[in-house]
Amino acid sequence: MSRPLRATARTRIRIVYGEEFAIGPGKADLLEAIAESGSISAGARQLDMSYRRAWLLVDEMNRCFLKPVVGTATGGKGGGGAQITAFGLAALQEFRALEQQVRKVVDKRLPLFNRMLGSVKKPAARQR
Repeated sequence: MSRPLRATARTRIRIVYGEEFAIGPGKADLLEAIAESGSISAGARQLDMSYRRAWLLVDEMNRCFLKPVVGTATGGKGGGGAQITAFGLAALQEFRALEQQVRKVVDKRLPLFNRMLGSVKKPAARQR
C-alpha cells in the first residue's frame, strides 16, 4: 500500500527595492560566503558562481541599501579582499530572521492544505 501524498511548501523571500532585488536567498548565501572567506572571488567559488556574477550581486546590494553591505580593499602587494560590513551583517541577520518567521507561518498552516488536497488525477486524454 502506498503512502498518501503530502503537500510541501517552498518559500523564497526577496526584498524588492524599486526595480532591483535588494536581497534574497542567493544574495544572503553570497554574503555568508564572503564573510566566511574574506573575498568576493572565494565566496563566488564556494557557491560555484562566476566572479563577475558575484560582483554584480554585491554591487546591486550596495546600491540598494543605505550603507554598503560589503566593503572592499583594492589588490596589490598587500592583497585585496572583501568583508561584510557591520551594516551588511545586520541586514543579513534581519533577512534570515524574516525567512525563519515566514517558514514557521507556512509550516503552521500547511496541514490545512494537506486536509484539503485530494488524490492526484491524471489529466484527461485530449480528444481530436
